[in-house]
Amino acid sequence: MTPFGGAAEWTPGREAIRRAANAHLRSAAAADAVADFDAALRDPAAPSRLRPEYDSGDHLHLTDAGRARLAEAALPVLRRVAAGSRPRS
Repeated sequence: MTPFGGAAEWTPGREAIRRAANAHLRSAAAADAVADFDAALRDPAAPSRLRPEYDSGDHLHLTDAGRARLAEAALPVLRRVAAGSRPRS
């Protein structure tokens, strides 16, 4: 789940749920692979927020650069799964 700190819908409770869900998804044994969109998009200085260059301004929707970054994060995972390997990333 991508960061959305600063959006009208953001609350500390929703942030805790987002972080817990991401931790679960990253460690879920049943998943063949994980493309970590949170890691790809979050601002290292403020992990509950999108990196400024990926934030359309509402802190929820992505810029074209943000959507390109999602594709960059997903492509290696999709290639590995399509090739039949199951390593997680």
